[in-house]
Amino acid sequence: MVKHVADTLAKIPIQSVAINKAKSYGDLIFDNLKDKFPLILFSCVQLANKLFLHCHMIDASTAVQFLYSFGLSVSKQTLLESELMVFKGVEYRLDVINSLTYVEVILEVLGHNEPSMPVEHLYQLCHNVLQYVTLNQTTIYESLLRSVSQCVSPSREQRENFVTVTEDRMLLGVCVIAVATYILCFKKWRQVVDELSHITGITRRNIANFAQVVIEHILETSSSAV
Repeated sequence: MVKHVADTLAKIPIQSVAINKAKSYGDLIFDNLKDKFPLILFSCVQLANKLFLHCHMIDASTAVQFLYSFGLSVSKQTLLESELMVFKGVEYRLDVINSLTYVEVILEVLGHNEPSMPVEHLYQLCHNVLQYVTLNQTTIYESLLRSVSQCVSPSREQRENFVTVTEDRMLLGVCVIAVATYILCFKKWRQVVDELSHITGITRRNIANFAQVVIEHILETSSSAV
């Protein structure tokens, strides 16, 4: 957005400000952006959707209908141009690796190494598990911190050191697969954890500890919902 504003500012001729001295550069930029801003904002959401939720991607027709319901009448071409503008604004750098990416890659390797594993069913369940962990990440990671530190009230230093765990997307991806396996085919759980450890280099203990915390939270949520 900052780059787009800078580009817009550069395109405004000095004469435009001189003609109407009552308006500053800021006013001219605001006039230029105020009608486009809702579409630009939606384009940011649309790109994030394509990047992180590509299995539930919002197609162009649905996007146009959604915008129309909010009083914005835009064509698919305009929508695409807006996305390209946002894409250009971040200098085409959208190569963010997220937890789902790790899940997908590790599942591919797992399916290759263990052909008997129902990878397709695991993949669907992994979506639900990942969504659950994401929505409850604060309480889940707090429980994990207390578990690994064996302390009810972890110190500030312990919390600072634990940040690397909360930012480890591969660990989260492996944990999600382990939890999904526990739910779908418990008899193969140990075998899968061993294979996940072999694939990623993450210890079996770390995978099992994280998975156990998530499973306990799922069971608590299920019990309270009954």
